[in-house]
Amino acid sequence: MDDPKAFVMGCSAIGAGIAMIAGVGPGIGQGFAAGKGAEAVGRQPEARSTVTSTMILGCAVAESTGIYGLVIALLLLFADPFGVKAW
Repeated sequence: MDDPKAFVMGCSAIGAGIAMIAGVGPGIGQGFAAGKGAEAVGRQPEARSTVTSTMILGCAVAESTGIYGLVIALLLLFADPFGVKAW
């Protein structure tokens, strides 16, 4: 390890990859919500608009976790802690 800047940049890249694991949870949650929403509409077609609006709101809340992970990953990749661009 001759260059500490390269070490920090490498650790930032690893951290960004780990932060993107946060996208797995929202994907599973939204798939589960969509499946249950389709099941509910199949049982009670007259409640379609209520079920759909509730499902979309829940998916938006679940997606915020993935977006936070993406923001953290982008900050880790493109923030310049040394004041000199290494890429």
